[in-house]
Amino acid sequence: MTVTMVYDLETIPDIETGRRLLGLEKASNKEVAEAMMARRAEQTQGASTFLPHYLHRIVTISVVVSTPEWVKVWSLGDPDSSESDIIFRFFEGVQRYTPNLVSWNGSGFDLPVLHYRSLLHGVVADRYWETGEEDQGFKWNNYLSRYHQRHTDLMDVLAAYQSRAYAPLDEVSIMLGFPGKMGMHGSDVFENYEKGNLQGIRDYCETDVLNTYLIYLRFQRIRGRLDKTAFDEEEQRLRSFLSASGKPHFLAFLEEWK
Repeated sequence: MTVTMVYDLETIPDIETGRRLLGLEKASNKEVAEAMMARRAEQTQGASTFLPHYLHRIVTISVVVSTPEWVKVWSLGDPDSSESDIIFRFFEGVQRYTPNLVSWNGSGFDLPVLHYRSLLHGVVADRYWETGEEDQGFKWNNYLSRYHQRHTDLMDVLAAYQSRAYAPLDEVSIMLGFPGKMGMHGSDVFENYEKGNLQGIRDYCETDVLNTYLIYLRFQRIRGRLDKTAFDEEEQRLRSFLSASGKPHFLAFLEEWK
C-alpha cells in the first residue's frame, strides 16, 4: 500500500539551551529568546535574527496522510505532549509505513531540526536513516539524498534546486487559489506558545500542511502521476474529510479554498 505523508512543524526558540549558552539562568523566557535573536543578529551582521536549526524546539508536527483508502489531517500527540513524544510519533509513522514524505522546505529546515532534536532526545529511527546498508531498496531511493523521491521537498523541486527560484508557501498557495496562511504566521508561534495557545498553533500548522498537500496534488497532476479524474477524486476526498470533521479551522479552510 502506497502511503504519502505530508508534514509541517512549528518551532520556538530552545530556551533551555539558550539559557546555558548565554548564562541567563534567572532571565524570563522572553528575555532569553530576545537575547538569542540579538546574538544571531550579531553573528549575521544584522542580516537575520532567525535562529540556527539546532536552537529550534519543536512544539507541533502536523501531517496529511493519504492512502488508497482514506485521507486524514491531524497534529501528532496532544497539545501537552512532550517534544520527544511528538518526534517519536513522527518517526514511528515512518518506521511502520515507509511513506513517501512530502514537505515545503523540509530539506532546508524541518528535517535538519528533526535531526538535531532527535539527537537531543535519543529518538531511534533506523528506517528513516537507512541508505542501503541493510535494505538495498534504499540505496538509490532514500529519505536523505537530495534527488531521491522518498522525500519530496516541493519548494526545492519546483525551484529546480535553485535557491534564487525559491518561493514562499503562502504566496504559491494563494496563486493557486488555496487559502494560504490562516490564523497566524510563523513569527507569531512563540508569542502564542507563551500564552498557552497550543491548540491555535496546532490548527495553524494543520492549515499549512493542507496547503502543501494541495500543491503536491497539483505537482502529481503536472508530472502525469494523476489523471484528471484521479486528481478530482483526491481533491474531493479531502473536501469530504474537512467537511465531515466539523472543526472550525477546517471549515474556514474549505470556505477559502476556491
